[in-house]
Amino acid sequence: MKPPSIPLSDFWQAILAPSRSDLLFALRNIIAGAVALYLALIFDLEQPQWALTTVFIVGQFTSGMVLGKGAYRLVGTLVGGVASVALIAAFGQSPLLFLLAMATWLALCTTGASLLRSHAAYGFVLAGYTTAIIALPAVSDPLAVFDHATARCIEISLGIICASVASTVLWPRHAEQALSAQGRAAWLAGLEAAAAELLGTDQRKGMLVALGRLVAVDNQHASARFEGPAGRRRSQALRVLSRDLLSVLRAARAVARQRLMLDEAARVMPLIEQVAAALQQAHLQDLPALAQHIRLALEDQTLGQEAQYCLMALAQLLRLIEQSALTLQALEQGRVPPGAPGAMSWHKDIEQGVLAGLRCALAFLAVAAFWMYTAWPSGLGAIAIGGVVLSLFAARENPSESSLNFLKGIALSIPVAGVVHFGLLPAFDSFAMLGLCLGIPLFLASLCMSRPALAATASAFCIFFVNNIGPSNLMTYDFAAFLNSAVATLMGSGIAVLVFRLIQLNPGERHYRRMYKALLFDLAQLTVRPLEQAESWFGGRMADRLIRLSRYTAAFATGTSHWSRGLQGLDLGDELLELRACLANSQGALALARDRYLRCLAGAFKQGGPSEQSLTLMDAPSQALLEALEQPSRLAEQEMAKAAILQLQYTWRKACQPSIE
Repeated sequence: MKPPSIPLSDFWQAILAPSRSDLLFALRNIIAGAVALYLALIFDLEQPQWALTTVFIVGQFTSGMVLGKGAYRLVGTLVGGVASVALIAAFGQSPLLFLLAMATWLALCTTGASLLRSHAAYGFVLAGYTTAIIALPAVSDPLAVFDHATARCIEISLGIICASVASTVLWPRHAEQALSAQGRAAWLAGLEAAAAELLGTDQRKGMLVALGRLVAVDNQHASARFEGPAGRRRSQALRVLSRDLLSVLRAARAVARQRLMLDEAARVMPLIEQVAAALQQAHLQDLPALAQHIRLALEDQTLGQEAQYCLMALAQLLRLIEQSALTLQALEQGRVPPGAPGAMSWHKDIEQGVLAGLRCALAFLAVAAFWMYTAWPSGLGAIAIGGVVLSLFAARENPSESSLNFLKGIALSIPVAGVVHFGLLPAFDSFAMLGLCLGIPLFLASLCMSRPALAATASAFCIFFVNNIGPSNLMTYDFAAFLNSAVATLMGSGIAVLVFRLIQLNPGERHYRRMYKALLFDLAQLTVRPLEQAESWFGGRMADRLIRLSRYTAAFATGTSHWSRGLQGLDLGDELLELRACLANSQGALALARDRYLRCLAGAFKQGGPSEQSLTLMDAPSQALLEALEQPSRLAEQEMAKAAILQLQYTWRKACQPSIE
């Protein structure tokens, strides 16, 4: 009889039942941290703790992530150091102007971080809070700011080097090796989403899962690029796979839309259902036989034109699935398939980024005002920590929750650091015992970093546990200074959390109106953008928007209309891409008719897009282009072009009709 299992919380599971990879990750962090601290002490650096904390800040599970994060942290640190020297040089004699300039710099860095992703966003964050760490303590001693900036850069660089070497040498895990599994998971999710689109069942869930996978794997390619030629090849293959999966989803939705236009859907539904069943079970070996059945069905002279268009779209879907399977194979083999696009583009909301920056600046000034009013000697420390927390989380989607977890880690680190600092370290005078006293809490915290729910708290614990102790060659044991520093840290981070709670930038109607305007602008650009890059550009931006819209839909009753408009925009863009691809080789009168149609469509998008007043706006241009397609030509995709025009016209008219909630 199997003994009953005892459910454990994330914390106790991390501590008592860690996986082998978690143990190796924690051990690697401890070794890299010990080496960094030892070298910092040997070189007699100003604040050796920064070398140690940097190891835990950039510590990641794969070497590519460590190298990528470390590289951008180094760049951000250097920029922050230069900004610190510049701010002190310009405003060192005027504390008020200095604080205003500091708040402006934090706002700019936060805005930049909110408009970027992955490591680039992290670089902006580092440029912000490094300036706070270096410049604020230098207010009392402006002449020493260059020395402080140089020291911080050296200490942080030492930590980055130790962490990077350890991740490469000690039990390395490569991001590029994980890309194959992630790519296959995204591919399978794409097939399931395509099947759901074909059958018209649970479309929203399937699409969101597929889009979420695409966003996740695209974010991974940046780390893989730091892992040498093999990582760069898989990164390129991953981009091709993302583009292919977007094409599959687009083609599946095209089949579904064409099916809705049919009066004789019963004649094509059996084939559609067979394809959907094969996709749901990932039985690609069945697809060649299904393709043959579709070709035979297309030879039926009694089949209507709309039904033929539907089957042609279904055949196109099978070809795209086959192409995506070949791309997946190239990814797993570490080859670069032909036609690799650039990086996927994402939706950027400049106004939301500016508001996040302003919130960060106002919060920073609030902490600064408290310091100036109270003249608290440790107030500068509170301002510095507040700047750190504000820079770290201001650009996050849910900064209040993330910063609160960070605050919990800070609060937990203080009593543990106090016990180690005043209860254990005074009895020892060797580096080995110092490493042991620091290493045990840091090792346990590193185990918790592997749990997403505990990662922010554990990271904050590691950082502030080390900073509260401040290991150095000449240790000091001033309990009053320790307590003042702890209170300042809690107050600075607590005010930041309070600001995030009070000033929330949750999406509202204005936000989603801006998103819709951005969508219309993209659709207008899609009429002229180079076709070879258009799909990744438009697909990435729409994936990002639909994921955001889904969150709004779940939170607000009025969100369903935004979701519907987002899907209609996606469909219009997909049909426009299909039409442009079919007519890419047009010549003569057909090319002129195509260009007139695209100009008319672009103008319609620029004038506000689909509305009740523009219901028939695209009827005449569509009819003109259809008449041009009736003329003899060498265009192989002539029939598919006709289908794309009719679908686009149908979707335009549908989007013009008011949605019924």
